[in-house]
Amino acid sequence: MKRIALMVFRLIFKAFYYFYHICRCASREDISYEESFRWIKRTTILANRAGRVTIDAHGQENLPEKDGFILFPNHQGLFDVLVFLESCPRPFAFVIKKEAADIILLKQVRKALGSLVMDREDIRQSMKVIQTMAEEVKKGRNFLIFPEGTRSRQGNHTLEFKGGTFKSAVKARCPIVPCALIDSFIPFDENSIRPVTVQLYYLKPLYYEEYRNMKTTQIAEEVKRRIDEAIAAHPSKNAKWPAKRS
Repeated sequence: MKRIALMVFRLIFKAFYYFYHICRCASREDISYEESFRWIKRTTILANRAGRVTIDAHGQENLPEKDGFILFPNHQGLFDVLVFLESCPRPFAFVIKKEAADIILLKQVRKALGSLVMDREDIRQSMKVIQTMAEEVKKGRNFLIFPEGTRSRQGNHTLEFKGGTFKSAVKARCPIVPCALIDSFIPFDENSIRPVTVQLYYLKPLYYEEYRNMKTTQIAEEVKRRIDEAIAAHPSKNAKWPAKRS
């Protein structure tokens, strides 16, 4: 990927310094969750700038006052988590698929934040992850999970949101924060290093009192509806490539 290569090249003299500190956060229990998040956030901001990616985030004021909430965004690509790591003012962990859990740097980041690994082919293990996340949220930790289960590969169009992912929120009785990503597929999925603006909208949360009588499939439909409306209301800020000439 050209953009990842650009990030590494432009940060070559700082990369080892920040990688060392993230590894340190991942391996030492005496380093707090908050300190780990600060190191990862600093690294992410530098990497995004080096990769010529601008994060245009809105709606942080919609985040609940108290910690113990779950972010539910649409899933566009491998860059999605980096958008949240730069823009979210509150520490959070995330749920990552088993296939990506041991990629270098991502592995150290997930360990440093106490993120959870989900095997999508193992229903029992997946439900255990949902239960663990609910228990952590009850303790006041914030999480991010993608309700589509996989990236859409359809640009700014969303896939069906799976009701099962919302069981964690129901069990924790916590606020659900819908989040709309726009053009987050471009940085890593497009073989280019052109400047890119990725938009993120933190939408108004659904509190337990609002969804307590809804089925998880109904919650999923409502969250998807809100995200789709936000995407439709905010067009891309990136110019399209000119058509190829024969």
